[in-house]
Amino acid sequence: MTSKENKTPIERNESRLEKIANTATRWIGSTASIVVHTLLFITAFALPPLHILSFDKMLLVLTTIVSLEAIYLAIFIQMSVNKNSEDIEEIQEDMEEIQEDIEEIQEDVEEMQEDVEEIQEDVEEIQEDVEEIQEDVEDLQDEQDDENSNPQEALAGQSKIHHIQQLLNELQKEIKLLKEEGNKKNG
Repeated sequence: MTSKENKTPIERNESRLEKIANTATRWIGSTASIVVHTLLFITAFALPPLHILSFDKMLLVLTTIVSLEAIYLAIFIQMSVNKNSEDIEEIQEDMEEIQEDIEEIQEDVEEMQEDVEEIQEDVEEIQEDVEEIQEDVEDLQDEQDDENSNPQEALAGQSKIHHIQQLLNELQKEIKLLKEEGNKKNG
């Protein structure tokens, strides 16, 4: 179904009248309108000297036509003003909705920034913990070097230290990734 089929007869008539009013308003404000009106006025004032119509009747007819034209022109102009007012109201409503959307986006961005800051703080804390563990591992290794008296204990200690070092390396890689993600979100 087209939009014309969905409209009631009254709506179709109103739509036609609006089109006619818009066309008439545009035409009256054109150069062609000035030319046509000038020719009509010249013709009207030429009728009495040519003895086709008396001067009084010509003035009566011309005054009536000009009055009717002024009435319709005022109606057409008011219709245009009303239509423009409706359009302006719709634009203002759209602008208010856009402003609300912008405010919501700003709030979301602020929340994301807060989340990124919290993640960065967590990453820094984890990094501090990793550094402390690294220092403990180094201390343990130093102690182990001093206690090389028992080879089996030394091997077990080295195995534990090696395992801790692997965990530390993994933690450092994860911290680096978290920092990079935080920098991307801030950038």
